[in-house]
Amino acid sequence: MKNSRSLYTVQSAIIAALYVVLTFISAAFGLASGVIQIRLSEALAILPYFCPAAVPGLTVGCLIANLLTGCAPWDVFFGSLATLIGALGARALRKCQWLVPLPTIISNTVIIPFVLSWVYNIPGSIPYFMLTVGAGEVISCGVLGMIFLFALKPYSEKLFGRSQKGTE
Repeated sequence: MKNSRSLYTVQSAIIAALYVVLTFISAAFGLASGVIQIRLSEALAILPYFCPAAVPGLTVGCLIANLLTGCAPWDVFFGSLATLIGALGARALRKCQWLVPLPTIISNTVIIPFVLSWVYNIPGSIPYFMLTVGAGEVISCGVLGMIFLFALKPYSEKLFGRSQKGTE
């Protein structure tokens, strides 16, 4: 029992750290800002397919990354909430691997545009932000995330400590 709790904690911490590092790499290359934001860290949104520890790992990683990159407080809170909702949805949909990125894409596409419109006080911008945030999420989660999922799948038992049979 203690080993499973330790494994869960370690997996969560590693995922959170990876999320932060990948967010900083995206920012360093100018991918995390601009019209369509492509956060490499969002590709990790498929990890709940493999392990439940990814849910808190992604949420905490997003919270830390947003704090360290200077996001507005509302963006930190609601961005982390969108990540949590997406991760919970991804975990719930793990039986169908093709649907795993959808909850993250949807939660960010719906929540983040309202935050951006309010934080930056740009009236009438919600449809535009939905389009641009959604496009970034489709690229980050849908395309890169699925490539990542299929790359990890053969090694999932070694990486995540349990067989993935029955999750397909």
